[in-house]
Amino acid sequence: MLEPIKNNDFTDIVTGRRSVKIYDENVKIAKEEMQAIIEEASLAPSSANMQPWRVIVVHSPEGKNKLRPLVQFNTRQNDTSAAMLIILGDTQSEGYVEKIYNAAVEAGKMPSDVRDNLVGQIMGMFPQLPREVKIEIAKVDASLFAMQLMLVARAHGYDTNPMGGFERDQVVRAFDLDDERYVPVMIVAIGKAKEAGHESVRLPGEDITFWR
Repeated sequence: MLEPIKNNDFTDIVTGRRSVKIYDENVKIAKEEMQAIIEEASLAPSSANMQPWRVIVVHSPEGKNKLRPLVQFNTRQNDTSAAMLIILGDTQSEGYVEKIYNAAVEAGKMPSDVRDNLVGQIMGMFPQLPREVKIEIAKVDASLFAMQLMLVARAHGYDTNPMGGFERDQVVRAFDLDDERYVPVMIVAIGKAKEAGHESVRLPGEDITFWR
């Protein structure tokens, strides 16, 4: 993981990130590298390591045309980016728990008795949770993944733009997925900037911190 990357300067990755609106349409990202970026972003933390993030990679002309009317305020990103990554939260992520924990045992990262105990606890609790609680968990974890994805993309030499302005009630179904199971979190455009994103300012730490 994290090879090959073009930028290993964490300070530059964090401070140089911009929300880019217009991309170089000639720059594409190979499927293998896109998959690597997604897998590296998946190192993000999640509740009980259930990893409820899912990604629709919209990169073909047909996919972009389908998405365009659903992102009416973000068509520049859709039309010029290498891909639009629709980040979803999976409300049935418990279906992967045994696969994840079995892999941890096989890799020598977890004793089998710990796996058995944790899997039993998760499967005894999670399926019974109200859907709104599952959605909240999935959205928090998928947002952690999305932020990590944007930083990983910069390490690979690409630019991104997170977007919340899209038709949330239509986008999952438009790409033939179950909108009862998968909830849209955000869309992240990815590609190579044609026009640099604007610099912005942040509130000082004392304005956002409560000391007790």
